[in-house]
Amino acid sequence: MKFGQEFKVGNMIYLTESQTAQLISHNLAYQAVREAFIAAISDKTRLFPVVNATGTEADSIFSLKAACAESIVGWKTGSYWPNNTALGKHCHGTTIFLLEPADGSLSAIVEASQVNAYRTAAADAVAVDCLARQSATTLAIFGTGHQAEYEVMAVSAVREIKTVLVVGRSIARTEAFVGKLIKKGILAQSADAQSACERADIVITATTSTSPLFKAEWIKSGTHISAMGADKKGKNELPTELYRYARLFCDYSTQSVVIGEFQHTRDTPITDIGHVLTGQKSGRTSANEITIFDSSGIAIQDLIVAKKLIELSQENSL
Repeated sequence: MKFGQEFKVGNMIYLTESQTAQLISHNLAYQAVREAFIAAISDKTRLFPVVNATGTEADSIFSLKAACAESIVGWKTGSYWPNNTALGKHCHGTTIFLLEPADGSLSAIVEASQVNAYRTAAADAVAVDCLARQSATTLAIFGTGHQAEYEVMAVSAVREIKTVLVVGRSIARTEAFVGKLIKKGILAQSADAQSACERADIVITATTSTSPLFKAEWIKSGTHISAMGADKKGKNELPTELYRYARLFCDYSTQSVVIGEFQHTRDTPITDIGHVLTGQKSGRTSANEITIFDSSGIAIQDLIVAKKLIELSQENSL
């Protein structure tokens, strides 16, 4: 099999994890997610409630996210099996399934565990590109896990980031992550939550926290915040006091207020970012505004990413 060439069973396409890991890039993910945010506000797109479930192993969970658009139908299943670490396997897994819109037959299976990290980070990059000040140069990242590196790299592609401040619970993991970023040519250093917030132009939270990571008064005027961690009930990364004087944006408001960061706000206007991307609503209107973007992760992102990966695979196999 040539690089990028898909495996077929009948008319069904199958892309393996190793293939999609080679095909994905921050640029492909950015373009796919931007298209997805615009598609999400179309009256021809339907996004269905997320199903979160548990596996038989302790603390294992999996989710199903489905969508139907004008020319694409399918769902993404994501899993988290924490005991896989002891087995030498990845804890997170992602697979995307596409159906033929005309007859409902299975048209593609796309393994996308690493792709999912790019796709999630791309949502952050699109939001930063749309909402953060052009002059933003200092980035604070809360979290030192697998996703954090992708967030930093994706945002660094849309803003000239000069300094990355890393805030983590574990000193050892924080220093290890700082070292990894430095090896990539990024000027990074560890910081406590307060100093990171007070210095940052952009704040990213990429954790599994169930309580606020910092205080509202630490955030300076003009800051953009991307809350990337909340994707089920009970998760909470931001102080709700921020909502009184910040402008709120998200990937899909119907979902955000149920399982996203904005499940903790009431009666505060929330703008789907697709409306900003199409010019229907305003994004940042002044240099002093605080903007917040919540990414709970929507299925149409996954479907469009999968479609682009299949197209790229077919191009590479010519």
